[in-house]
Formats: sequence, C-alpha cells, structure tokens
Amino acid sequence: MKAIFSIFVVLLSIVTYNFAFKEKNVLTNNQPVKVTLHKTDEQFELRVNNEPFYIKGAGLEFGEIPSLAEHNGNSFRTWRTDNGKQTAQEILDEAHKHGLLVTMGIEVARERHGFDYNDEAAVKKQYDRIEKEITPLKDHPALLMWAVGNELNHESTNPKVWDAVNELSKMIHRIDPNHLTTTTLAGINQKYVNYIKERCTDIDLLSFQVYGDLEQLPKMVKKYNWEGAYMVTEWGATGHWEVAKTSWGAPIEDNSSVKANNYLKRYRKGVETNTTQCVGSYVFLWGQKQERTPTWYGIFLEDGKETEAVDVMHYLWNQSWPTNKTPQVVSFELNGKNAYGNVLLKQNENCIATVKIQDHEKDNMSYRWEVLAESTDLQEGGDHEGRPHSISISIDLEKDGTLHFKAPKAGAYRLFVYATDGFNHAATANIPFLVQ
Repeated sequence: MKAIFSIFVVLLSIVTYNFAFKEKNVLTNNQPVKVTLHKTDEQFELRVNNEPFYIKGAGLEFGEIPSLAEHNGNSFRTWRTDNGKQTAQEILDEAHKHGLLVTMGIEVARERHGFDYNDEAAVKKQYDRIEKEITPLKDHPALLMWAVGNELNHESTNPKVWDAVNELSKMIHRIDPNHLTTTTLAGINQKYVNYIKERCTDIDLLSFQVYGDLEQLPKMVKKYNWEGAYMVTEWGATGHWEVAKTSWGAPIEDNSSVKANNYLKRYRKGVETNTTQCVGSYVFLWGQKQERTPTWYGIFLEDGKETEAVDVMHYLWNQSWPTNKTPQVVSFELNGKNAYGNVLLKQNENCIATVKIQDHEKDNMSYRWEVLAESTDLQEGGDHEGRPHSISISIDLEKDGTLHFKAPKAGAYRLFVYATDGFNHAATANIPFLVQ
C-alpha cells in the first residue's frame, strides 16, 4: 500500500509539474517556438505555439534568472545581444533551463550618441552587423521576440531612424519567420506614434517605457491613436526626472515601501486595465544598477537581497503573497526631518538618524548605514553611471534603527539605511543632506 501511494505521489507530481510548465511558458522541446499575434473580438492576444501567452516579465541585464522563475515570471527582456558578461547564447540557454522566454534586445545606434542616420554607409554597416548577431540565435527555443533598439526617440531629431528600424524588422522577418519584432519608445506622444505608423509599419507591436505616468498610459494610447498591440517594456519606480528636489537640486528618492505601493497601483491601473491591446509587461529592473543612486531602479540590492517590490511582483504573478514578506519602512528621519525636509548640517555637527521598520513575521532586524557623496556622474537614458564614493563617518552610537554620527566635511551627501530580516529581504531608504 505504501509503495502504491508513493507511485501515486510521483505521478501526481509529474502531472502537476507538466501542467505548471505548460501553463507558464509552453516550452516543450528544443525547437524554436512559433510566436504569433492574434486579434479576436477587438482584443489582441500573444500566442506561443498557438497557446495564449500573457507576458509576466522583467527587464534583466545580469543574473537573477533563477529567481525570476521562482517568483513565477515567464519572460525577461534584454537590451542587447552581448551585455559584456554573458553572450546572448548563454542568456538564452539559461532562460531555457529555467523555463523562461526572452525578448532579445538588439543594440541600435542612437542619435544622441552621435550616430548619423543620413550616413547611408554607417546605416548599412549597422544593418550587416545586426544580421550577423541575430542569425545564430533565431532558432533558439527560449527566444520570444526581438526588440529592435531601445528608446531611439530619446533626444532624436532625424526621423530616418525609424526607416532603419523598419528595414531591420523586414530583415528579421525574412530570416526568422517564427518570432515577432517590436521597438521601444521612451514615453508616448503623438509625434513618435505618427512616425511609427508612417515609417515603421513592419514591426508587429509597439513597446512603451513609462514610469511615474504609467497609470495614464491606457488613456494616452487612446488619445494618440495607437490602435495596435503593445507591451510595457519598462516601468517601475518614479523616475528621477519626475520627483521633487531639495533646495540644492538633489532628486528625492522614494523609500522601498512607497515604491512597492506604487508598483502595485501602477500595474493595476496602467497595465491590467487595457485588456484589448496590452499583451503584458516587463518591470524594471530585476536586478540592481547605479542610476542617480544604487537603489533607485533595481528591485534587488547590490548584495542580491530582495526589496518589497519583489513581493509585489510575486503577488501580481501568483495572486498570493510570499510566505515571508519583506520588511516595510514606516518612517526615516535625520535630525527630525524626512527626505523632503532640506536637511542642512554643519561639519562635525552631532546628528541623529532614526528609522522605524515593520515586519509582518516580526523577524529580527539588522541595520546597515552608509553615507554616499551625491552622484555627479549623471547620464541620460539609462546610460552607465559610476557609483558615488562611500564616505567614512564618525559614529557615536548605532543600535536598533538609531544612528548617532558626526556630519562629514562640506558637501552634498545621502544617508542610506538598509534593514534586513535574515531571509534575504531588505527595506531601504535614503535622505539627501547638505553639509555647509
């Protein structure tokens, strides 16, 4: 009887696994998947091997592929075929290992970096380079679609860039009949929607990248008369260009709990509500990067710990919260002021920082504090930025979410706090301050 029960459990596990695997990403063998876009009853639907596939995805540059699968994401996007650490082949292989499909980014030169789309020889050279990049990858079983360029409208004046994207899309469709093409826009406005409709007719669907205004995207899609299917290929924390600033010009970053609340609200209103045209989204960023600060856009910390935004994505993708949730920031103050208080200090002034954290499971909290110089390596469009220097400070007391320290020498800084629960989760916040 025990043996029969064991066999039953094994068979049930196999059936459950196979159902979940098919439900998740319909990967069945080592052959390329056939990706199509269908319109029925005024609704667009993405299909993989003729099965409906709604993208539950994330932007993912380096690593973290296993954790995306563990949280039940089904896809991720890249920005280029070679990120400098892993080749596209290696990325696709790892994605396939974990049952994920990939929207593979293709690096297309940007006008703001000096590329001239009036230079026919340069455009042809780029075309040839991209053809060589994609040809070895086109039959990979983890490939979902191609993203031709990233935010090519950002600081762009020459509409010929869209002619180039259209020719690239045609080339891709010629050599790869199994996968779709898209291109991504920074935001949405009438000018660039018109360019896409007039000059970029070969792409299969359009992609928008929107942050603080994500809740307005369904209305803007209608306002600017985009009638086709679309994805949201970047969304997340409020952008550093969208927030309030201190009196000395430092953008004020939301703490990890405010961000998490915004993620949930923005997804509900900005992604889910358009059931006729939106075929899914990629949250930004399933990893970590330096952009204004080391914590602004990544939903993981530099040491790999998950922030509360990961909980939100888990909930959205599973309709249930993780069994152990990330700590939440209740309040964070420096000398009695929060991040909006224009904290002005004097060198060697005695300072007190206090953070209040709430944890659902009442796990024991550990705290880490760091002072960084305000970033001066300020780039645009997500270009690489160097991490600011960590500043050594004189600490008088550090205990249970309280820090007594002396202000450093004159300059602009940020005080960061990281509260961790012992289960690879962390809450984080920072306050800009100016030492005069």
